[in-house]
Amino acid sequence: MTLRLGMPRRLLVIAPHADDEAIGVHAMMTRLKRRGVTVQVVVVTDGAASHPSSVRWPRRRLVAERRRESRRVLRQIGVSAAAVTFLDLPDGLLHTKAAAARRGLARTIGNHGPTLIVSPAHDDDHVDHRTVAACVEALRRPGVRMLTYPVWPAGRAVAGGGALFLTAQERLAKRRAIRSYRTQTGRITDDPDCFTMTRAQIAAFTGPREVFVERRR
Repeated sequence: MTLRLGMPRRLLVIAPHADDEAIGVHAMMTRLKRRGVTVQVVVVTDGAASHPSSVRWPRRRLVAERRRESRRVLRQIGVSAAAVTFLDLPDGLLHTKAAAARRGLARTIGNHGPTLIVSPAHDDDHVDHRTVAACVEALRRPGVRMLTYPVWPAGRAVAGGGALFLTAQERLAKRRAIRSYRTQTGRITDDPDCFTMTRAQIAAFTGPREVFVERRR
């Protein structure tokens, strides 16, 4: 089923980690930005847990670089640095800071008229994603449309979703965007316990559709 986007005044994309915004919502952000919709992104965690044992990439350097990666990718589709908010909550331990996440998200959601909020699926494999999903659900506002997007496991089937069908150009742009998160795609090599996206995962993330599920009241 094709997803109808309509013309919201604002699109607010909520990403548990820097790169989830591109994995789940890159084509949607691109299309709505071109239509003149205000696009904002909130990155909830600091992203520091992806390479905990790296000597060359200690926490402060890694967090700063992950921020730069997000800003760089979003700038390519017209989303300015001022439209990106980083809550800097602990990566991998977000469930211990759920109240802080709700407060930070509440400030960002605010009351800005017709808004489309896109956030992670409640049944995602990653605990940070599930925590963000629960926080967003608790902050539901009247008149706000809410969609969810899947991330983990990569390429999983989604029941009851609507799809944006991507053109070949959109798929290529999305693949380039995801690979631009170089800290997550192989740049860091001195941590045997690190996270690195595989080719298969990147291929799954850049398929012919972006799928979303409507959050019903």
